Amino acid sequence: MGNIRAVIAGLVTIATSAALLGAAPPDAPAAGPAHAPAAGQQSGTARAGVQAPWPGGTVRTVGKLVGSYPDGQLLACSGAVVDAPNGSVVVTAAHCVHNPGEPRWEQAWFVPAYDRNGTANAARDGWRVTSVHLAPAWKSGRLPQALPHDYAFLTVERRDGRTIQETVGANRVDFEPVDPSRRTLALGYPAGEPYDGETLGHCAGVPTLLTERDTQQPNVGGLLLESCDLTQGSSGGPWLQDYDAQDQSGTVVAVVSVGDDRGRVLGRPFPAQARELLAAAGR
Repeated sequence: MGNIRAVIAGLVTIATSAALLGAAPPDAPAAGPAHAPAAGQQSGTARAGVQAPWPGGTVRTVGKLVGSYPDGQLLACSGAVVDAPNGSVVVTAAHCVHNPGEPRWEQAWFVPAYDRNGTANAARDGWRVTSVHLAPAWKSGRLPQALPHDYAFLTVERRDGRTIQETVGANRVDFEPVDPSRRTLALGYPAGEPYDGETLGHCAGVPTLLTERDTQQPNVGGLLLESCDLTQGSSGGPWLQDYDAQDQSGTVVAVVSVGDDRGRVLGRPFPAQARELLAAAGR
């Protein structure tokens, strides 16, 4: 695990701007370098395997989040519908909303089961985000210290009188402690080469729960998958356990937070205090 300590210290967020999809990027550090497949395997960590794209085409409870800035620039991330009383909640990464101390997008839409829709059509095909719920430590923090709070719950509008959960279903949410010994499926819309952000990608494997022996803060408590070919654009995508192919849903135990240039991806689990954010988004 010694090499993990050195590599993970250099992790960067892997949101992506629509520059990879045809528009100019906002000048923000969330646009990190694309991944390359990792070479080799660390002892004690199961290889995820380079498995994008998703063979099933789409997952109806998973989709693409597109944010629009006042100057017309776009930010593309991933997310998932989660169970909530109001039927209108999507989970993603906090850095897909904004980085601490920086402006967030002006408006955003979530497009479930996105499949070559075209990012420019998000307002037509998606569900408009009406409110954002972030951890106070993210809003008032600084990177990289705030990364343990890199999760967000979004409330989205109803469309034609129906909630998004009524329309596509929803995933359950589990909070820490997460069982790292169980096979986990990570989903997202990779847009870094060789991908274009238009189709769903995935990695699957048994993750490593990073401890103080393995890495430095702020990566402690994160889930690590290696040899995972989820590139820029996958940020905010769900890490699912107990995935049911018929219902196209499972239990979200983390969201894609950061990655490095050797194909290592870290998922950020939800601490107990995240329950309050989910409750606020689901009212």
